[in-house]
Amino acid sequence: MPVYNKLVRDLIPEVIEKTGKSFTSRILNDGEYINELNKKAQEELAEYYNAKDQKEVVEELADLLEVMHAMAQYHGTTMTEIERVREQKVMVRGGFKEKVLLIEVSDE
Repeated sequence: MPVYNKLVRDLIPEVIEKTGKSFTSRILNDGEYINELNKKAQEELAEYYNAKDQKEVVEELADLLEVMHAMAQYHGTTMTEIERVREQKVMVRGGFKEKVLLIEVSDE
């Protein structure tokens, strides 16, 4: 039997049960949960990097967004608040649409 030891989406146990397979799982404490969310974010980002086509890119970005929703909730905030802060930063510092690469800054 494969051993995963990783955070999975809430309905995955039901999906596994419907296939007739058995599994073991447990509920994480808060410290373990944020640690596993951080690992999941890294995993999903790596999958985004390795996406082969537009469909995979969109799926991996959706997975990253779901992790961000969970992180926001864990930290007692909302995606609405995060979006508000993001918009403020765009107003003050801009976004990344212009593709600017800063090479260096001199004191002169």
